[in-house]
Amino acid sequence: SPAARSDRGDMARTRANDYDKKRMGILSRSARLFAQHGFTGTSITMIADACGVSKALMYHYYDSKDDVLFDVLSDHLKHLVAVVETAARSSADARERLIAIATVLLDAYRGADAEHQVQISSLKLLAPAQQDVLKEMERRLVSVVSDAIADALPSVAKKHDQLKPLTMSLFGMLNWHYLWFRDGKGMTREAYARMATGLVLAGAEDAIADIENAGKAPKRSGAKVKTE
Repeated sequence: SPAARSDRGDMARTRANDYDKKRMGILSRSARLFAQHGFTGTSITMIADACGVSKALMYHYYDSKDDVLFDVLSDHLKHLVAVVETAARSSADARERLIAIATVLLDAYRGADAEHQVQISSLKLLAPAQQDVLKEMERRLVSVVSDAIADALPSVAKKHDQLKPLTMSLFGMLNWHYLWFRDGKGMTREAYARMATGLVLAGAEDAIADIENAGKAPKRSGAKVKTE
């Protein structure tokens, strides 16, 4: 009957929602364990214990520890790409777009220190095919930020040998903030996003000019000894 089919549909959706909720719990706890003990130092048994489930139930969700790690990083990177792409469309002003991108990245890192640390330390431990999927998302992140810097600094837009170091310098300031930043103490995330962006934009042209001038400096020839 229609009523029976409806009941079965509701039960299926409930099971699906419960499955997704438990899966997210597994990934969150796994990320913390990977960050604390390292990927190689964490076992499926440790993950199951942290989640309060049996090892057998863990295998209902994941076939291997590698698959857990892949999903930890995949979910994290998908979220970063989504918020960054949205921020890249947020303003007509190029500088404000870049600030918006930096701000949403720092906000997305909130509560995700473990995932971020695991991304840096353990992505390289996955199989090449899994690495390729994740690295493509990383490249997308870099591309969005690089394009935003190029829009804000037209003078370096076509200088790829300079644009990449600028892009990675901004990522460096944002990606490693978790080592010292504490919410509620001192500067806000938005304020730091503005500072990091400002340092890159304000100093880029002078730094590039300095590099170019250094490259043009005449080389001193060695002193010649006059002989008779």
